[in-house]
Amino acid sequence: MTTFTIEAPMPGVFYRSPDPEDPPFVEVGDSVSAGDTVALVGVMKNFYDVTSEKDGVVSEIIAENEAEIEAGAGLITLELDD
Repeated sequence: MTTFTIEAPMPGVFYRSPDPEDPPFVEVGDSVSAGDTVALVGVMKNFYDVTSEKDGVVSEIIAENEAEIEAGAGLITLELDD
């Protein structure tokens, strides 16, 4: 099976959920479709959606919640539907 890594679109802070009390957007084992929001990046009190570019199943969440990330950093790995 082929894998694909969703990368940070910009530097900022990685958030797995929209609010600390809310569940994460995705967990390992979840199916995602192209265009689904899988995380947020916070930059100067603004939040930007991180979306999946492909259909697949989440196999790994690379970045830690609330970690500072650089543009292009790997965030989430998907196993692609072949």
